[in-house]
Amino acid sequence: MISKTYNPTDIEAKWYQYWLDNRFFHSTPDDREPYTIVIPPPNVTGVLHMGHMLNNTIQDVLIRKARMEGKNACWVAGTDHASIATEAKVVAMLKERGIDKLSIGREKFLEYAWEWTYKYGGIILSQLRKLGASCDWDRTRFTMEPALYDAVIETFVDLYNKGQIYRGIRMVNWDPQGRTAVSDEEVITKEVQQKLCYIRYEIQGSHSDGAGSTLEKDYVTIATVRPETIMADVAIAVHPDDERYAHLHGKKVLIPLINRAIPIITDEYVTMDFGTGCLKVTPAHDPNDYALGVKHNLPVIDILNDDGTLNEKAQIFVGVDRFAARKAIIKQLEETGHLVVAEDYKSNVGFSERTNAVIEPKLSLQWFLKMGDLSKPALENVLNDTIQLHPAKFKNMYRSWMENVHDWCISRQLWWGHQIPAFYMKDGRIIVAKTKKEALRIAREKYQLFALSEADLTQDEDVLDTWFSSWLWPMAVFKPSYDPNDPKAAPGDLDYYYPTNDLVTAPEILFFWVARMIIAGYEYQGREPFKNVYLTGIVRDKQGRKMSKSLGNSPDPLDLIDQFGADGVRTGMLFSSPAGNDLLYDEKLVEQGRNFCNKIWNAFRLVKGWKVSDDTSVVEPPLAVLWFESKLNQTLIDLEDHFSKYRMSDALHTVYKLIWDDFCSQYLEMIKPGYEQQDQVRPIDKVTYDATIDFFERLMKLAHPFMPFITEEIWQEISQRNEGESICVSKYPTPGTVDKSLLTDFDMLFEIISTVRNVRNSKQINPKTELPVAIKTDDKNRFTPLEGLIRKLAVVSDISYVTEKADGLSFMIRSVEFFVNIAGEIDVEQERANIEKELAYTKGFLESVLKKLSNEKFVANAKPDVIDRERQKLADAEAKIKTLEENLAAL
Repeated sequence: MISKTYNPTDIEAKWYQYWLDNRFFHSTPDDREPYTIVIPPPNVTGVLHMGHMLNNTIQDVLIRKARMEGKNACWVAGTDHASIATEAKVVAMLKERGIDKLSIGREKFLEYAWEWTYKYGGIILSQLRKLGASCDWDRTRFTMEPALYDAVIETFVDLYNKGQIYRGIRMVNWDPQGRTAVSDEEVITKEVQQKLCYIRYEIQGSHSDGAGSTLEKDYVTIATVRPETIMADVAIAVHPDDERYAHLHGKKVLIPLINRAIPIITDEYVTMDFGTGCLKVTPAHDPNDYALGVKHNLPVIDILNDDGTLNEKAQIFVGVDRFAARKAIIKQLEETGHLVVAEDYKSNVGFSERTNAVIEPKLSLQWFLKMGDLSKPALENVLNDTIQLHPAKFKNMYRSWMENVHDWCISRQLWWGHQIPAFYMKDGRIIVAKTKKEALRIAREKYQLFALSEADLTQDEDVLDTWFSSWLWPMAVFKPSYDPNDPKAAPGDLDYYYPTNDLVTAPEILFFWVARMIIAGYEYQGREPFKNVYLTGIVRDKQGRKMSKSLGNSPDPLDLIDQFGADGVRTGMLFSSPAGNDLLYDEKLVEQGRNFCNKIWNAFRLVKGWKVSDDTSVVEPPLAVLWFESKLNQTLIDLEDHFSKYRMSDALHTVYKLIWDDFCSQYLEMIKPGYEQQDQVRPIDKVTYDATIDFFERLMKLAHPFMPFITEEIWQEISQRNEGESICVSKYPTPGTVDKSLLTDFDMLFEIISTVRNVRNSKQINPKTELPVAIKTDDKNRFTPLEGLIRKLAVVSDISYVTEKADGLSFMIRSVEFFVNIAGEIDVEQERANIEKELAYTKGFLESVLKKLSNEKFVANAKPDVIDRERQKLADAEAKIKTLEENLAAL
């Protein structure tokens, strides 16, 4: 028995297990066309959030549709080891147990890291199942599993041997709390209130006034928000054309508090009208200053330890944290007369995404990958649309970044991750090899050090940037397995599934992940890793704020699924999420999704509740069936256009309108059987019923990619299926013939019905009261086929055809005039008063439009489209006045 209300809790777990038991999501190479998506691997530390919900819903829509189209659909799931985030979690776990990371050593720490990963690492993937994600779970990968680990190490060795990887000192983003370099993507910029300090630097050899204060001409003033770095200054720069400082060219100043002399240099980089026009140059602690230092061959003085405390080179406040030192230095500058003023000042500061520590620009010895030559194919093949970005507006952003690409810092000062395969001999020479055994062999052959042993080699302590593993993702998940017993990547997979079809991800990692995957694809496979990149927007709250735990504005996705059902949440997320644009989340969206499910369920109950007539006299389908067949076919054409252009939100709205408006609100009303005596529902003829069931089945197939659970439940009830079949592998509908003229006629029909209903509502006439309608036309045959539907749906007693004006309220539909006779159903005097009031208002409006159009200045200066709109207002007002006057005369 069909339940009265739709309860998603009852069906979602049932059908998901059914799909798994029957292995509908599993893919192996065969002779079908492959359709492949690789999941953007969520961090192993992660749990499902709203962004995941949107991203994975879109992927599931694409993969389910492809599966129904007969393609060999393969959606590979997996997780990323997330070096920084996971290590921070494990360190915190150990701290709670009273264990220090450094005290237990690398090997023991990694045991704890794996323990944590085994316990928590699969949470987010299990949560995706509740969403309905149809991944091939047999193929689930992890970036630290042996086969993928080996792929990363082999890639490093290969690129090093090609001369693409080098080790050197460069400026990096340094996280003092994590004590590691981080990528640009892992730096979050926030606006911070700080103190802008104006500091005096005395000119070396200048004279004082004898009272201990320095004369105005004997010092320069600089402005900085980082006074704790003045001890690392190596120069003061001024613009060569700045006349204020022309007399100081070549002279030196003394750094306050430590009195070290540094030169005054000139450079056009300095902006004369910004601040004081004097710039302190601190190459060790600012990337722009570093470039300036290189240009002028200046020394580099690094005064910060890895943990953010001041070191011996600072000379003062050694061992003090940078921010505590800042406060102390400001105070001392004030006491010594070097501080002119400290103003409140807002500026952008970078924070580590993982630890929330303020990032330090820092010169550090790191491993780098040269990006100049490697990135060229990745740029060329996005610009020529071999790889298409959706929406295309991101192409310019991509080009801007790729044309100015910098070498990639690929090392991280962590233990959890892919350990860099570089081995150091005691004299400092480096051997890069996959294993220590291989490194020893190379060392012996290259340097003839035959007495060398493995004990004489020390492996680099650092690990590789997480992106250096995930940039291989589309290839690595399909590589032939390094373990013959590993079933996840059988030989031949890569040739069959690569390149993948679509990648769905967020714009903020377009450069840090997407571009790098493209680079790796061309370097190692000679072609693109995917054909299309669908870039989602950010899920924000109604106020436009990015959702976060700290703001408390992000609902728990699992709670939403429990409350509204997975199908309701999926459709709610997609109702307002055009590619590349942010989604302003409102719970009303998922409520709308749930309501859509309820609408479908009630329509299903209605149809299944009808009794089918045994009468075989009806052999031709009624006009309503022919109309909906055309409407369905036209919608299929429109839907394919949306999918081909990755307009996912538009595709959903198209399906939504077809089901809710066209099928439920129009078609079912047209074919719904009436009542016999004793209010018994009249049986429906078999031709119409069978057509309706067929429509319902096709509609469920169209909706299935968006709403997998409810569509499976209904499809199982209405289809002529065999045991073990599923809608998820049924054939996706294809468009047939579209009768354009029939669609046009029915559009007019619906306007007639709507207008008559509006007349009833506005005049407060009982909905069951039948009203006569007259149609002014010379083409009676055009309306004759629609008469039965007009009578039924508009509750019309009689339809007549006239060539002149008839009695009743007049209205125009598509150049045809209709008259609804409401005599005897209304209060004539009240109706007259209402019409006269509306007529007076419309005449006043007409006068205002005429006045505007008679204004020569307005007509001369207004844009043509504005003039056209005013003229249309004039025509509409004149037509309305004519109708109102005729209706008034008819009373």
